[in-house]
Amino acid sequence: MIRTNIKRIIKLGFVNFWRNGLVSASSVLAMTITLFVIGSLYLGTSFLNSALTEVKNKVDISVAFKADAPETDILNLKKDLELMPEVVEAIYSSREAELAAFRQRHQDNAILISSLSEVGNPFGARLNIKAVDPTQYEKIADFIAGKNDLSVGGSSIIDQVSFKKDVVDKLSRLIETSQRIGWAVTLVLALLSIFAVFNTVSLAIYTSREEISVMRLVGAGNPYVKGPFMIEGVMAGVIASGLALALLYPAVLWVRDTTAGVYGGINLVSFYFTNFGLIFLLLFVSGVMLGLLASFWAVRRYTKI
Repeated sequence: MIRTNIKRIIKLGFVNFWRNGLVSASSVLAMTITLFVIGSLYLGTSFLNSALTEVKNKVDISVAFKADAPETDILNLKKDLELMPEVVEAIYSSREAELAAFRQRHQDNAILISSLSEVGNPFGARLNIKAVDPTQYEKIADFIAGKNDLSVGGSSIIDQVSFKKDVVDKLSRLIETSQRIGWAVTLVLALLSIFAVFNTVSLAIYTSREEISVMRLVGAGNPYVKGPFMIEGVMAGVIASGLALALLYPAVLWVRDTTAGVYGGINLVSFYFTNFGLIFLLLFVSGVMLGLLASFWAVRRYTKI
């Protein structure tokens, strides 16, 4: 008996949905756009987080020393840094290594290379320091600045200390801003979707008002009266989630080449297929919840007969 009633409720829901074809299509369209934005937001956030991780892995503190800096002082600083819990590693590059790297970068510039033969090696040694976390670079830089023994004749042996903290901060702010804008747009579209489904279900209730009255007179329960309209909202959500999922694939193909080269970004096509189940679940649940919420609102308002 219960199984039969459930089948009837689902069947009536399908009938109501297709009976109001144009209105149902508009609600599906609105929900498809909303779910597409939700899916895009998820993929975009994943890409930006991947880019942020890549940038964090590449950021380090570069300490350039003057050409006359004693090697023993530099190596002592290296040992002190490696004892810090905030430091993963400190890589020493000698003056000769810096000169060789410069020659390699400018091997096609004959004039520049020949000038080096005249002036000798103008480069100082360098320390590249990797931190456990990018937020700890300032502490490491302060530690280096506070080393009073890094001087010769009253002059510091350090030429420059630099790290790309601003790059990490800018990308972090970009992620935060894009997420806020994305969720704000999603909220607006979700409200429009709910309103569209609400109107669809409301129209179905209006066109079925005589049937509802008869059902009430013969003692039909609330599940049998209201159930089909709830199914109608769920149908809109399910169809919209499928369409949004299908639309995401060409969108991912379109931006694939752009994202693959940004900060070593993830391959969105590969990410799409690897996380297909999760993306499908996200869109499906979002669509069903939006449809249920809108249809519940309409049913509660218009079936008080």
